Amino acid sequence: MVVANFAQAQEKIEWLKFEEAVAATEANPKMLFVDVYTDWCGWCKKMDKETFTDPAVIKYINENFYAVKMNAEDDKRTFDFKGKKYSEAKMAATMRVQSYPNFVIIDPTLQNITQLPGYREPIPFLDGLGQIVHNGFGTK
Repeated sequence: MVVANFAQAQEKIEWLKFEEAVAATEANPKMLFVDVYTDWCGWCKKMDKETFTDPAVIKYINENFYAVKMNAEDDKRTFDFKGKKYSEAKMAATMRVQSYPNFVIIDPTLQNITQLPGYREPIPFLDGLGQIVHNGFGTK
């Protein structure tokens, strides 16, 4: 029983802070998956509860991306990126996020981004991510 609980506890998305994901991709290139959310967003909470707990989603994100949670209204926590200081709110605005939830995919060179907006159940979510990955985004 203890082993099963330990294995189950390990089955979650490995969320990083934005600056941690940037450092990780510089050392070992992978795309960044940024979940841009707000505390009041009901669909964001539904994604956390239903989609981000799905074993196939967890596996796919952990294998293909460095995952980041970013609060689009947090102007207190700051970090440096490309020589500039950002809050999470400022970075979300810089990435032109205007609705929630919104998933920003950043290529390993940290130059190009694309968005996958809106709530999605696990299978449509994986289909959307798969199209981005398999169409070559982030591999050039």
